[in-house]
Amino acid sequence: MKTVMDFSEIDAGMLAEVGGKAANLGELTRAGLPVPPGWALTTEAYRQVAEGLEIGGLETGGEGLAERARRHLLDAPVPDAVREAIVTSYAALGDDVPVAVRSSATAEDLPFASFAGQQDTFLNVVGARAVVEAVRRCWASLWTDRAVAYRESNGIDHAAVRLAVVVQVMVDARVAGVMFTANPVTGRRREAVIDAAPGLGEAVVSGAVNPDRFIVHGGEILERQAGDKRLAIRSLPGGGTERVETAPESAAGGLCLTDDQVRDLAALGARVEDHYGAPQDTEWAVDADGTLWLTQARPITTLYPLPETTRPGLRVYFSVNVAQGVMGPLTPMGLSAFRLISAGGAGLAGHGPADPLDGAPFLAVSGERVWLDLTAAVRSRPGRALLPRALTLGEARTVSVMERLFEDPRLALAHTSRRPFLRGLRSFARRVHLPSRVLMALTRPGKALAYAARLGEELDGRLAVPGSATPAQRLDHAERMLAGTFPVIISIMPIVVTGYGLFALASKLSGVPVNEMGDVLRSVPHNPTTEMDLELWHLATRVEPEPFRERSVAELVRLYQEERLPPVAQREITAFLAAYGHRGVAEIDVGVPRWSEEPAHILGVLANYLRVNGGLAPSELFAKGVQEADAAIARVAARARRRGRWRAAVVRFGLGRTRTYAGLRELPKFYLVKTIAAVRRSLLVVGGHLAGLGVLDSAADVFYLDLREVRAALDGGDLRDLVAERRAAYERERRRRHVPRVLLSDGTEPEALAAPAAEGALTGTAASAGTVTGVARVVLDPVGAHLEPGEILVCPSTDPGWTPLFLTAGGLVMEMGGAMSHGAVVAREYGIPAVVGVADATHRVTSGQEITVNGAAGTVELS
Repeated sequence: MKTVMDFSEIDAGMLAEVGGKAANLGELTRAGLPVPPGWALTTEAYRQVAEGLEIGGLETGGEGLAERARRHLLDAPVPDAVREAIVTSYAALGDDVPVAVRSSATAEDLPFASFAGQQDTFLNVVGARAVVEAVRRCWASLWTDRAVAYRESNGIDHAAVRLAVVVQVMVDARVAGVMFTANPVTGRRREAVIDAAPGLGEAVVSGAVNPDRFIVHGGEILERQAGDKRLAIRSLPGGGTERVETAPESAAGGLCLTDDQVRDLAALGARVEDHYGAPQDTEWAVDADGTLWLTQARPITTLYPLPETTRPGLRVYFSVNVAQGVMGPLTPMGLSAFRLISAGGAGLAGHGPADPLDGAPFLAVSGERVWLDLTAAVRSRPGRALLPRALTLGEARTVSVMERLFEDPRLALAHTSRRPFLRGLRSFARRVHLPSRVLMALTRPGKALAYAARLGEELDGRLAVPGSATPAQRLDHAERMLAGTFPVIISIMPIVVTGYGLFALASKLSGVPVNEMGDVLRSVPHNPTTEMDLELWHLATRVEPEPFRERSVAELVRLYQEERLPPVAQREITAFLAAYGHRGVAEIDVGVPRWSEEPAHILGVLANYLRVNGGLAPSELFAKGVQEADAAIARVAARARRRGRWRAAVVRFGLGRTRTYAGLRELPKFYLVKTIAAVRRSLLVVGGHLAGLGVLDSAADVFYLDLREVRAALDGGDLRDLVAERRAAYERERRRRHVPRVLLSDGTEPEALAAPAAEGALTGTAASAGTVTGVARVVLDPVGAHLEPGEILVCPSTDPGWTPLFLTAGGLVMEMGGAMSHGAVVAREYGIPAVVGVADATHRVTSGQEITVNGAAGTVELS
């Protein structure tokens, strides 16, 4: 490998030789873009200097190793050949020409991690001796504490990282700054955001100045915002820089770029983005002659990826993951299974795809997550009437977002006729036997409940696969189950809807607002999730507490798997997992292990239950909730009686049916998850077969393929590299810190356009009445979470895998959800105050902080 390479010799594929920054500068130079001349000292030079440096211990967090690495690189002699290459190449740029010396790591300016500011840059370096010293200090900056921590947070191996150094002619900038070719706040693509200030761009990059800001889209300047520009960084004669305080009258003297310069910058940014095919974070400078220079470009790593679509016009997508309380990505097989399930659902409304493996036409995938295309609903009269009502129940924070989108002229009404909606509704009603199911729910509740139970028994029979089935037969069976189960189990919903319809009718007849009738839904029967939680609680009362109180969760798992727990505990846990082991956290993903495979979560919750001392047991609280519900029905009926005796009778009848059927709302998902778990078992067998053929390394690798790929692989091949690539992409998405609720096809996150909440104000949707003051416990992952009895659970969202924690929680605060979302329903049933849809709750509340949750007002007060 050469020691020095000119920018004209470098392209984007040379990351290992010259690092990310230099690779991008070389690529831009070769593309004919205005880049100041320069060269890169390659990673070969760093390798020579770093020889003998022991860095393996960094992966295990060895104390002082980063400091020792820095010291080694600062003290080690620069090899003569490397020093000569630096001096010669510097001289080729001109006599004592001022240069910028900048770090360029092999883990830098990557599509998933920018490493912005993690290594050092030295500006206006003059003279060969000074350049050599700046190079040495760049090498050492690879091991600053901030750079080490950043690599660890992005899962990058320290030992695999090398550093090159960029030496580039300085631009004596009159004005400089940064430009994003997509809006980094709203996500809107092709909307350039430019920050500019007088002097060198370091003042803007480092945040030392309040710059002017310009926003440009389609050649139109949408926003001009003057900053105070109270500080400028300027080059000094002979080398180095100085910080200059700008006089207030000078700083306020207007914008530092003309409109023409702003448009030229935006046009340059568009050229850079077109070259790379992705939005870019760029640095730029304008010299004293007015020439525009590009000094850096790297991918914007924080934008949420766009769903792929061939449909014209602006599209509106809603996150299925958010609705299901699964913020992380789905595995490739999980996405494939979801497509097949959605195809069965679309068929109910007469919109099934030609190939079910393609999924429903309204389904999209982005960021390894599932999105619903709601554009047709947003642009139709029925959709605008129904969407806010539906979202109020399940994802209340999204209602205001949708209502603002209704006012967007790009999403004007396009479907004014109700006929397509009515045709789809008629098809759905016919396929689920809606009229007969509603009549059965009204007149024969015993038969309705028996029907729901019978569906589960029949499902168990259909899910069974003969042990002699071939891999191909197992795959056929899995696809039939995924495509066919949803249309069957959804036929329970007319019964559930009948119950909630009667709930609304009781509100209207009595004059009691729905939000004041929450106690009616407390401790409802026939809910498989609460039955599961209470069974786990009862299990805790039947086992010996000693091993659970004294051992870690890892030890408990080992003892259980080795069948060395006390006999009663071993037997009871096994029985519980036989009934509910198909469940798990993120259970809608077939690629995620079930509790029966990895019981750590259940054993941890069990240990948590056994720490509860005093107070009412959850089973007693549940019984108390039944009494409170009966009292609530009596109060609502009494209010109705004032309006007429017959009204009171109808209210009692209706609310009785509501309580009979409300718990069944969880049953379709319970059955669906049971189906997914059975499919998972079959796919593991198929994966074992492929591993035996050498197609995969292990059976579980099958979940990083889709159903089509698995079928094709039955004939052999080698998919191990593909699996490794998919696993890496999945792990990167697991680290994503932000997932939008709603996303437009131009990248805009509509929620980011809303006015920010007042400082300290935590408000959301009232979900379960009551007020509690207690210690907050912020939990991002329920597996292994430790929740002391009475602590208030603060979390992003929940699915049934979270609910065992509810039994000992004093209250609930969720970032997602609405009054009828899963967490809200379970919180009401357990009688714990809850507020859902609280924006950024997990960031604004800290564990150990005392907070007050008012579940009736929908507020969270911080002490």
